[in-house]
Amino acid sequence: MNLRVPAIRHDTCDDLSALCKAGGDPLRLNVLRALANDSFGVLELAQIFAIGQSGMSHHLKVLAQADLVATRREGNAIFYRRALPHTGQPGGRLHAALLDEVDTLQLPDDVQARIGLVHRQRATASQDFFARVADKFRAQQDLIAGLAQYRESLLSLLDKLSFGADATALEVGPGDGGFLPELARRFRHVTALDNSPAMLELARQLCARQALANVELRLADALGDTQLRADCVVLNMVLHHFAAPAEALGQLADLVQPGGSLLVTELCSHDQSWAKEACGDLWLGFEQDDLARWAVAAGLVPGESLYIGLRNGFQIQVRHFQRPAGNTHHRYISGNP
Repeated sequence: MNLRVPAIRHDTCDDLSALCKAGGDPLRLNVLRALANDSFGVLELAQIFAIGQSGMSHHLKVLAQADLVATRREGNAIFYRRALPHTGQPGGRLHAALLDEVDTLQLPDDVQARIGLVHRQRATASQDFFARVADKFRAQQDLIAGLAQYRESLLSLLDKLSFGADATALEVGPGDGGFLPELARRFRHVTALDNSPAMLELARQLCARQALANVELRLADALGDTQLRADCVVLNMVLHHFAAPAEALGQLADLVQPGGSLLVTELCSHDQSWAKEACGDLWLGFEQDDLARWAVAAGLVPGESLYIGLRNGFQIQVRHFQRPAGNTHHRYISGNP
């Protein structure tokens, strides 16, 4: 006798049920809140919420099953971020409404303090790397993408923007100063900010050798309390060293004058985990859509982009984002690295 096994049919109510289950726990709601402006690994989230790794893994599994979080591999680690809602799909409107409500929540003070600690741990790892390799910085950079590999493409994009004679520029994280002569030739005044004394000394030596009288070097954190504003803000292979890149891009966008431009040169997302140890990278590149989304959230308008494929398998993205004329500085609110 043949027995027919009934087919298991997917019901859209299953999706709604998973979504409701995932949102029915205070800790999971706070995890979603914490992921609004950042992505974290499971060990970081366990540290932030002061629970065991296995417990946090369970909560993340429930969130993932409801499509509330997405994952990205960074070397040997998995990082979690909030998934974007698709309002045209079943459960999409409920997903969007849940995130809107979550973003009105205030994270407990102790959780916010531990997020700050995780960010400081990331930043310290990056600063320690540059303190160790200042004398061989260019060789380290050339392992992946040195200035020579994207200089002409960046200059092509920069020169198309036709800045006026009185325009000013700001380079964040100038490294050994290799791009400062190009900026000095094109802008009335150039400011370079770096939080590494060793790297800033390399840039100072280069400026002295080339007699760059219109370049000012400052030992400072670009995300600190600065009143600096410039017509053109440049970030060359810097964003992947920030502890919270989505938040950092939003704050750096505030440095752009109305009508001005933000130029970002970055690696596209890759899986070469050795870059973290060899080059001090905190993040293995970025998705093109993520950079655009973060910039739009900061009040900028995406402009022309160039993509450069390298023989070593990496790809570079050179991106232009513009602040509309008359647009006042917009404090960054949300985004997902």
